[in-house]
Amino acid sequence: MTLATPTLHTARLRLRPFADADADALFALHSSSYVMRYWDSPPWTERARAERFIMMCRKMADEGTGARVAIDRVSDGAFVGWCGVTGRNPDYRSASLGYCLDEAMWGHGFATEAAHALLRWAFDTLDLNRVQAETDTRNVASARVLEKIGFVREGMLREDCIVNGEVSDSWVFGLIRREWQPSTVPIPAR
Repeated sequence: MTLATPTLHTARLRLRPFADADADALFALHSSSYVMRYWDSPPWTERARAERFIMMCRKMADEGTGARVAIDRVSDGAFVGWCGVTGRNPDYRSASLGYCLDEAMWGHGFATEAAHALLRWAFDTLDLNRVQAETDTRNVASARVLEKIGFVREGMLREDCIVNGEVSDSWVFGLIRREWQPSTVPIPAR
């Protein structure tokens, strides 16, 4: 079942399907050792990884397993990062949320705004009952984003990843449809 990747608009952001032209910005994002310091995969060292990422986004949509969108700032069209609902399981009505933003875009509420918009689409369009997210326990800012949009910390996976050669723990967060409150995130002023 094909799933059309949405184009969504918020007060400050446009979430849209990835284009081939996004490869350079995507590579710059994922090649930053600072941005990737809590990820369970090392920073990218070759631009071809960005091209494969974009192809995988399209394949995911073709297979109906999720949607990953590029995020642009409306005011100037700047690439902010990406957000995705992946691993969709229609039988369990579940999926996972993930996002990655350029360091220059941190601290402005963009992750919260983008994730909230994508979750609204996912709950409405995909008929999800549960969305899960995980973050390295050292990534307190990401945990705050998840809590702002209604996720509940459900537990910790001990030593589940190796990040930059160091064993690390992850927090597991869950958001259930009956607890989803799309109006809880304030829309920032333009």
